[in-house]
Amino acid sequence: MFNNRFKDRSEAGLLLSDQLQKYKNSNSMVLAVPRGGVPVGYEIAKALSIPLDLILSKKIGHPENKEFAIGAVALETEIIDDHPGVPDAYVQSEISRLRKLLKEKNNYYRGSQISQNIKGKTIILVDDGIATGNTLLACIAMLRKQAPAKIVVAVPVVPVDLISIFSSHTDEFIYLISTHYFLGVGAYYEQFNQVEDEEVVQLLQIANPVE
Repeated sequence: MFNNRFKDRSEAGLLLSDQLQKYKNSNSMVLAVPRGGVPVGYEIAKALSIPLDLILSKKIGHPENKEFAIGAVALETEIIDDHPGVPDAYVQSEISRLRKLLKEKNNYYRGSQISQNIKGKTIILVDDGIATGNTLLACIAMLRKQAPAKIVVAVPVVPVDLISIFSSHTDEFIYLISTHYFLGVGAYYEQFNQVEDEEVVQLLQIANPVE
């Protein structure tokens, strides 16, 4: 499928939008995870003629290896894996620290724009791929509290062993590439440049012009 690689995040978003056509011009909205999920979500929102907004989440790194996720925190919820030996004081400290960063980023990205009400809407939650899944699961838990009509997760690539988890936590799970030998999200893109904060702000403003 697509030679198992996407040209870039924009192509991945366009390919995902083909699988989401039933939501075109509907009471739906795209919530993209900054930063990498925003170019993907932008293309989906544009193709489906529905609004784009952001949802923020950060992984909690293991105290001895920050790249190894032991959980994730969103603005209002957190997901913590069972890791014996990791002090609870460390976890709670990281939750507080990361939540403060998320609030600062949220304010920076939005500027004067306010977050859109999701109650009763179909939410299409988008990222540029799933590695551990913790960040998206934290987002889903937060979204459930806001009573959307439906939560759809749409991602370009996912490890096979996470498909059942996301299928059970969402109303619909859409993906393009699944693999038993997951090499990291970036391995499935020809171009996987870092998305800068300025691009996130720009895409959000283009998608939601001030009238």
